Amino acid sequence: MSGGVEFTKGHGTQNDFVVLPDPDAALDLTPARVAALCDRHRGLGADGVLRVVRWEKLTGDDSVPEPVPGVEWFMDYRNGDGSVAEMCGNGVRVFARYLHERGWLPGGGPIGTRAGVRTAAIGEEPGGAEPVVSVDMGPVRVGPAAVATTGDARFDGVALDVGNPHLACVTAADPDALDLTRAPGHDPQVFPHGVNVEFVTPLDGPADGGHVRMRVHERGVGETRACGTGTVAAVVAALRAAGHDTGDVHVTTPGGRLRVTVAAGTADATGTTVLHGPAVLLATGELDRAWWDAQG
Repeated sequence: MSGGVEFTKGHGTQNDFVVLPDPDAALDLTPARVAALCDRHRGLGADGVLRVVRWEKLTGDDSVPEPVPGVEWFMDYRNGDGSVAEMCGNGVRVFARYLHERGWLPGGGPIGTRAGVRTAAIGEEPGGAEPVVSVDMGPVRVGPAAVATTGDARFDGVALDVGNPHLACVTAADPDALDLTRAPGHDPQVFPHGVNVEFVTPLDGPADGGHVRMRVHERGVGETRACGTGTVAAVVAALRAAGHDTGDVHVTTPGGRLRVTVAAGTADATGTTVLHGPAVLLATGELDRAWWDAQG
């Protein structure tokens, strides 16, 4: 297929993405094209799109911060509905793996995002088939108490900023029993731009080596098999609910297992947080150029 649009399909714990290499920002990535790509019937199917672009080429995009010297690559992330998002934890791990495999950022390094620079490292899991990608997600800002609703049920939670907004609810209810086919209700005054909502079990075990389970509904996407920033938010909420400021916690999501390390901080913010987990690249190809042009 000559003249097509190159893509790679990848996922992080089954939170899946279409990766579009576009170093010189030549693609017109409209919301309609993103939504068509992510549609699981008329497109490739994905939770979001990761455009791989040189940061310096995005001057003029008001949603993109000024480039940071020494940081070449920018993760231009879009939700499955075509909307722009500030951060995606599983996405940045897939993005880092892609850069590593292309030889554009071997071993990992700093990556620009709308939430700031995130630094990734590519490691090996003993006996594992896939490299483990660890990303420094920075501090998590702790906001006010808030409530999520599903049907007639109310869940107490806390607002958390992981570069994007989250409402993490630690609950004794079984997350698997919840109906997340619709977006949970939330207070629009606390979350005027929408919110990702996590339902997480209380911490099982110690702060270091403990375990939680989680399900998540992502704004602009729906329920996903996993959410990187949501996993970080869930661990921070579970640790604080158990009286801990720091920890290293394993998280089981419908898509697989992740691990989050939380460093000491203050009452209003954690120290830095690190998200660890696999990132899989499963296919590459070309989109038909006529199909691409028709989605604009």
